[in-house]
Amino acid sequence: MSARLVRCVVFSLLTFLSAPLWAAGAEPAARALHLLGYLGADYPATVANGEVVDASEYREQLEFLGVLQELLLSLPAHPQRVELERGVVQLQQAVTQRAPGVEVAGQARHLAERLRQIYQLSLLPAITPDPQRGQALYAEQCSVCHGNAGAGDGPAGVGLQPPPSNFQRQARLDSLSLYDLFNTLTLGIDGTEMAAFSDQLDERQRWDLASYVAGFSAAPAVAGTSHFSLGELVEQTPAQILAAQGAERAAAFRARRAAPPQPQRGPQQLIEHTVQTLDQSLAAYANGEPEQAYDLAVGAYLEGFELVESGLNNLDPQLRKDTEKALMAYRQALQDGLPIGEAEALLQQAKLKLNSCAELLKGGGMSASLSFISSLMILLREGLEAILVLAAILAFLRNTGQQHSLRSVHAGWGLALLAGVATWALAAYVIDVSGAQRELLEGGTALFASVVLLWVGVWMHDRRHAVAWQASIRGHLQGGGGRFGFAALAFFAVYRELFEVILFYETLWLQAGPGGHGMVLAGAGAALLLLLVLAWVILRGSAKLPLATFFSVNAVLLCVLSVVYAGHGVKALQEAGIFGAHPVAFFEFDWLGIHPDAWSLAAQGLALAGVLLLYGRSWLRQSPT
Repeated sequence: MSARLVRCVVFSLLTFLSAPLWAAGAEPAARALHLLGYLGADYPATVANGEVVDASEYREQLEFLGVLQELLLSLPAHPQRVELERGVVQLQQAVTQRAPGVEVAGQARHLAERLRQIYQLSLLPAITPDPQRGQALYAEQCSVCHGNAGAGDGPAGVGLQPPPSNFQRQARLDSLSLYDLFNTLTLGIDGTEMAAFSDQLDERQRWDLASYVAGFSAAPAVAGTSHFSLGELVEQTPAQILAAQGAERAAAFRARRAAPPQPQRGPQQLIEHTVQTLDQSLAAYANGEPEQAYDLAVGAYLEGFELVESGLNNLDPQLRKDTEKALMAYRQALQDGLPIGEAEALLQQAKLKLNSCAELLKGGGMSASLSFISSLMILLREGLEAILVLAAILAFLRNTGQQHSLRSVHAGWGLALLAGVATWALAAYVIDVSGAQRELLEGGTALFASVVLLWVGVWMHDRRHAVAWQASIRGHLQGGGGRFGFAALAFFAVYRELFEVILFYETLWLQAGPGGHGMVLAGAGAALLLLLVLAWVILRGSAKLPLATFFSVNAVLLCVLSVVYAGHGVKALQEAGIFGAHPVAFFEFDWLGIHPDAWSLAAQGLALAGVLLLYGRSWLRQSPT
């Protein structure tokens, strides 16, 4: 008996007799689909013109057909299961008679489709695959064998038989669906070094990795505006698209499945998606998969509720906060390993809040007055912090005779405006910015701005006396270093706020409807005028302050904003799932970045400690000895 046949027999025995294997999620239906996808992809290369061109691979196809027959017998009883059994017999006859590869691949695909229909198998991922997450996973898990570029030339793949797959072979990847790639990662390939990754990567990670691998044979530039549903991207193959719709659509399909677009859904669908994903999360937790459960809970927030938050803020900010807290509490219960009953109770509370949100958002368009007030408050709230920073810097430079540095500051906030517009264009027309990417960008920018604000605030405090300022003038500020620092601060202060403004106004524009667009623009115009007035008052008032007082006031203002940004940054990273939530008994004041959470408060405490430490060092250095 050949070694390959022995492996096949062992594979069959494990399929039926290994209880732990079933517990890991390797169900017979999934294995049957896996084998059908494998047959459809690999058989065409084994036969040409009725002759076998790869004897070992051909024997493997026959062996796997035997395993497939046994798998079908292990499926739950169903009146139409006999149709599947006949289909396998016909497929086996076609392979035995060395039928053309296209014919056999078509039979395998048809049989897989009937299997999905009869047993109502859903192949869709709970969360839209993210190839950017998959890229890091590939570098960690796959590149050692398959190579950095997917050409099958990794150092650990030398000498392996069969060799690692070359993902740049378009013909092979064209015969595999995204689900086939996911299934291969889940179950591995018997008789090769391709191991199952179901015990190392959770379901979302395997989908992300599958999408990234699909990109090795794709040309992203050709995706264009081509539309394919997530179901089409997951279930169909480029070969099927090529046969039915032509080469241009097939190229677009390859590119699109390598970068699946985030679905554009209304508030009701987004909240429904959140609830369904949370139910899947609880099921995973009950099955002893806490990491998968947590990942789904994070995805439920980022891919669903987070996308309706700004709309809820316009209607009922308190309900938005309460719902967010309920979702974070359930997520933390998963991390803390609470009993399933307690986790389920917290989930029910979160679902009640989500139902209230859905009812509130059913109303559709907003009233004219609410559209105006919401637009006014969005720009006023988000613009005030940026105005304070810019006004402080500009007044500082003018009061100290550094008008030549004003150009650097204006360039900084001007570039921030351009970057904000570019971000909006990328998010709206070029790429799909997911909830996780949005929160990561917001959180990272806020924390970086917090550090820069702290540094500049202490720097101003150290130079609040005229002698110290004169020494600084003669130093690096007259060069490029000081001007670059102020330009960078202006950029990040404006970009962070502008990023949030764009996201909020996109939602408000949709909520207000065509009839409310005028009021949205009117509210934004009124807010802009108020911000200009505030900036003028701050600049005029600061010009009348003595130099030492002016420096001290600005230093305190920037240090306070540093603490505020620290709280906002950590909260955004918590929402992205980077940090867990640890609610504490404390008050909440969103404008100051204060949230009743241990991590957020700890970050603000750290920023405050930095302020005190640096100020204390400054006072000690200036104390008479």
